[in-house]
Amino acid sequence: MISSSRLIVRPRTIAATGAAVALALTLAACGSSSDSASMPGMDHGSKSSASSSSSSSASPSMADMPGMDHMASGNGLSDSQDGYRLTSKDTTLPSGEQAAYRFTVTGPDGKPVTDFALDQTKRMHFYAIRSDLTGFQHVHPTMAADGTWSADLSSLTSGSWRMFASFTPNTGKGKGKGTDFVLSGTVTVPGDAAKTPLPASATSTQADGYTVTVKGEPMAGMAHPLTVSIAKDGQPVADLEPYLDTYAHLTAFHEGDAAFAHLHPTTKVTGDHGGPDLSFHAELPTSGNWRLFLQFQTGGRLHTAALTLRVG
Repeated sequence: MISSSRLIVRPRTIAATGAAVALALTLAACGSSSDSASMPGMDHGSKSSASSSSSSSASPSMADMPGMDHMASGNGLSDSQDGYRLTSKDTTLPSGEQAAYRFTVTGPDGKPVTDFALDQTKRMHFYAIRSDLTGFQHVHPTMAADGTWSADLSSLTSGSWRMFASFTPNTGKGKGKGTDFVLSGTVTVPGDAAKTPLPASATSTQADGYTVTVKGEPMAGMAHPLTVSIAKDGQPVADLEPYLDTYAHLTAFHEGDAAFAHLHPTTKVTGDHGGPDLSFHAELPTSGNWRLFLQFQTGGRLHTAALTLRVG
């Protein structure tokens, strides 16, 4: 639910202990934002290539936390890492219509990789983000027998987009190292590319009638917990459905360079419904503004909320 969602700048470094996760540092109220619904191209979807199940435990150790079995290094802004490379012939995509971005991941031997491990129930997480951090899309592409992936994207607005692929090889040099790879490339969508200013930092935002509030005090390069609370009509929401082996998926992008980070969920799935409070392990390597995208599901519908978080 180009490489979650899985922190990449995505560093998935497990720098926090169970005790650190229990910290409750609260951001001073900065106001609220309701911009997520108005963001051009804001969308999400999934075409699953695999699925798995959830697990339970009230106070998990870091090693047992959902999404923490794999770690990642780097900021996702390169098309290659440790011999693995993202290649695509797609340098432009059409504006205002659905389009498929096709790509291949090659290994250190130069051959397409076709065997990938499951990560939060999927073998490949794919993210598209416009350079001004609007138009976020998180999809799960499908792979052909020759190793070519196809990510079906919703309507794209004109401008420069970065495509991230997040994966873990199940064979070869990258297998069994506990490392996710996050590789990316850029595409151009022709047309008038008016830039949308980044909304001001805030502690809460609105999406589809839900209020999402973030509490925490992250510092660049340091592990900190974040708590996300979800409410509707002033009442706590406790009917969050499992999504990608957790109750919510949180992704972040850095203003200016669109560096990618996946904030690992530390609240494990214990049943068909969860909430209203969810905890995440956050390690954002760079100071500045980060645009957070929280995806959660209720009544079979996937919601995406966005807010800007200032990291000191």
